[in-house]
Amino acid sequence: MVRFPLALSLLLSASLVLAQQPATTTKRPTARTPKPVAASGTTLNRPIPLDPDVKVGKLPNGLTYYIRKNAEPKNRAELRLVIRAGSVLETDAQQGLAHFMEHMEFNGTKNFPKNELVNFLQSAGVRFGADLNAYTGFDETVYQLPVPTDSAKLFERSFQILEDWAHNATLDPAEIEKERGVVLEERRLGRGAGQRMRDTYFPVLLNNSTYARRLPIGTEEVLKTFTPETLRQFYKDWYRPDLMAVIAVGDFNVNEVEGIIRQKFGRIPAVANPKPRKEFDIPAHKDTKVIIVTDPEQPNTVVQVIYKRPEIKERTLNDLRESIKRGLFNTMLGNRIQELTQQANPPFLGGYSNYSDFLGNIDAFTSIAVAKEGNVEKAIRAVLNENARVKQFGFTATELARAKQEFYTGVEQSYSERDKTRSANFVNEYVQNFTDNDPYTSIDFYFDFLKKQQAGITLAEVNALVDQFIRNENRAVIVMAPENRNAGPGQAKLPTVEQIIGYVDDAGKGLTAYEDKTLDAPLVPTPPTPSPVANVKEIKEIGVTEWTLRNGVRVVLKPTNFKNDQILFGGSSFGGTSIYDLKDFQSARFSSTLASLGGTGAYNQVQLGKFLSGKQVNVYPYVSELNEGINGSAAPKDLETALQLLYSYFTQPRKDADVVAGFLSNQRSALQNQIDTPTPQRVFQDTVTVTLGNNNPRRQPLQPADLDKVDLDRALAIYKERFANAGDFTFYFVGNFTEATLKPLVEKYLGGLPATDKKEKFVDLGIRAPKGEVSKTVYKGLDPKSSVQLVYSGDLTWSPETTTQIDALAEVLEIKLIEKLREEESGVYGVSAGGAYSKYPVPRYTFRISFGCAPENVEKLIAKTQELINDLKQKGALPGDIAKFKAETQRETELQLKDNQFWLGYLQNQYVNADDPTEVLREADLLRKVTVESTKEAANTYFGKNYIRLVLMPEKKQ
Repeated sequence: MVRFPLALSLLLSASLVLAQQPATTTKRPTARTPKPVAASGTTLNRPIPLDPDVKVGKLPNGLTYYIRKNAEPKNRAELRLVIRAGSVLETDAQQGLAHFMEHMEFNGTKNFPKNELVNFLQSAGVRFGADLNAYTGFDETVYQLPVPTDSAKLFERSFQILEDWAHNATLDPAEIEKERGVVLEERRLGRGAGQRMRDTYFPVLLNNSTYARRLPIGTEEVLKTFTPETLRQFYKDWYRPDLMAVIAVGDFNVNEVEGIIRQKFGRIPAVANPKPRKEFDIPAHKDTKVIIVTDPEQPNTVVQVIYKRPEIKERTLNDLRESIKRGLFNTMLGNRIQELTQQANPPFLGGYSNYSDFLGNIDAFTSIAVAKEGNVEKAIRAVLNENARVKQFGFTATELARAKQEFYTGVEQSYSERDKTRSANFVNEYVQNFTDNDPYTSIDFYFDFLKKQQAGITLAEVNALVDQFIRNENRAVIVMAPENRNAGPGQAKLPTVEQIIGYVDDAGKGLTAYEDKTLDAPLVPTPPTPSPVANVKEIKEIGVTEWTLRNGVRVVLKPTNFKNDQILFGGSSFGGTSIYDLKDFQSARFSSTLASLGGTGAYNQVQLGKFLSGKQVNVYPYVSELNEGINGSAAPKDLETALQLLYSYFTQPRKDADVVAGFLSNQRSALQNQIDTPTPQRVFQDTVTVTLGNNNPRRQPLQPADLDKVDLDRALAIYKERFANAGDFTFYFVGNFTEATLKPLVEKYLGGLPATDKKEKFVDLGIRAPKGEVSKTVYKGLDPKSSVQLVYSGDLTWSPETTTQIDALAEVLEIKLIEKLREEESGVYGVSAGGAYSKYPVPRYTFRISFGCAPENVEKLIAKTQELINDLKQKGALPGDIAKFKAETQRETELQLKDNQFWLGYLQNQYVNADDPTEVLREADLLRKVTVESTKEAANTYFGKNYIRLVLMPEKKQ
């Protein structure tokens, strides 16, 4: 897997995903997240102290290790092998081989020949791709292995895998030849408008540095022609102990793990005359570099202004304090730019400004805007004016106070969860310490440091940062646009390089200071009349209690201790958009979105966000096709606020015609972009949706004209109807609460909701996938790449036995597809087989097989897929593959049973479907019923006559 730094990944994205932000999301600082430390000493010039709970050592051969005991999750460990070598170290003849080497580690080592490594781990319940994985970046390669620790033999064997990766790769020429196709298919997946434009602007953005010429995926020519010896040379040069770290975090004995590491990795010989590991720079430049790139498959116009500057190293306590200031700066500026999209006529479809690390030796302050109607000038001026507004007038004291509270709340939550933090959350800190010398430190110390330092950070200090971030030198502007936007009626022409520099230099003229408009009013001005719990039912087997309130509301509770600071909740009832005629469909489908855009009660959307600042509260209503409902989360201390917000969304929807007009205007513009310059994948996915929906009017792609059918008043009327009667709602609460503390809040805010005895049902709209065989081929796209989806569907007998058999069939088929299409045929990078099922509106299943490949291989790979399906029909699954499915399911369930999110979703599904809530306890029995014969029967049942073949092919040459 190829991986880029976060900031660079955002820049490489050729278009931004535009989505409405939840109205009540609590924002957190998005700068380089400060590493927690513990206060000691009185001077800020002291080094940032490292976390004493981490045991760090170095072997005589130079290998470094990090070991930490952590009990969450129980009986699990996260292992990493880190190589401080990536694509930047490749020679011209090795371009792409750092990443290729990563692939080969899974294709044969001394102790795990060929594909035995993947086979061994799957048998232990470790999934390939989802759990077992690796990535290659510019400067490092990281192998990740999450493993159980309750089997001493398996745990010890896992370290053998890491050792084999370190120095025992076999690099069999035959396996190398097979893997060429897989890596070339991964490279094929990355082709498109973004790649073509990146190839043009990357050398300019990175000032012709080595990084610009060493994308981890490499070049097609090298990948096709390199010799095995060239790959072996990269392995020999850079896979050596002085450039390696082993990281182990988990539920184990630290001394025992240290002994295993010393024994296994100590036998790796040190390199006598190691090749110097050079550090690479991105040279600074005095001028402003402007790159305008267009592409016929780029759907929108994106403007990016990047102010590059030397990397800020965090080494001392003062550096840590500075990182807090940057986090506060990012939060406040991000909030301001978000507000611009919440006005009547937003200047862009989306945008942000942010300071973060970038690549190599540089950081960057980056401003990005997605232009509306291709108007580059308006978009770039809007986002740069917000930067300039800070430069001229600074932030306000109230903004800083909110940002500090948000920052503090986020750190406080991490502190409160310190004994429940999952091992996976620790390992990246140690990876970054090894690769970049970034300090890692305890949350105890950092929280104490924050409490002592944050109050003293002044507004003037934070305001002064803008002069550090925004400077005339070492900056670049990238404009990415659709090729057909250069001219045309109703479309803005792209500006010249000189005009763009003028926009950047002239930003900030005629500005006024930001006005921080807030509101301080109760969310619920009139206290609701409580309704007491009238009936109690206990389901002791799973620790669940049901309450029925006097107003008819049903409440399902599962108190847990999985997280200290988390309560999740949700509620739903039948109805949804299905009960409305087609003429009201668009208003109905947007009803909850438009209601949320209005805010609630006395608060508009912006004011509500400010009011909730610093609170761990997230609540959002929804109206789907068959249901309406509300979901949310809160810290225990903020639960009453969350329930007040829930009550307000039910009873006090707020109309904001200006914000809705702006939202619909942006949606029209975004949709028009997609019509004017449709991407191949978008056209294909629309075809898939329409085909599976049997061309039903409610399964058509959204068009700009559809938004003209959205009537705000009708949408709000529908919203009110959907939430007018809580009597047919069931609510669910999972997390750290007691029934005694929750009961008065539930009785007040849920018991106070309007309710009747009326029980609604959804309407079966009759939307089913077409029967029989259907084949559709879409010809779209310039690149030689195809996408394939094979879909089977039909009616279903609803039972846990049935759904378990579908899950098993999906897993055993996917195992075989990976073996056949990827490992044997080298025809795909990834392939998925998934079985979905639902009880409503009628019990149905959909089985979908998906992969991307070369156009010339489509027919062959579909034929191979059908061969595997026919083999399952005739013989059933192999016992070994069934054992893998059972092991993976059991291991996954062990984790899920200690996860609040799982329980919330599980309970919602069981109650909505009227299924037994204790079904989860039957898993062992259900898995026992998965046999060779049952998979044979399932294959013949679910791979039936309703077969839809959907293929995306490149455009035919004229």
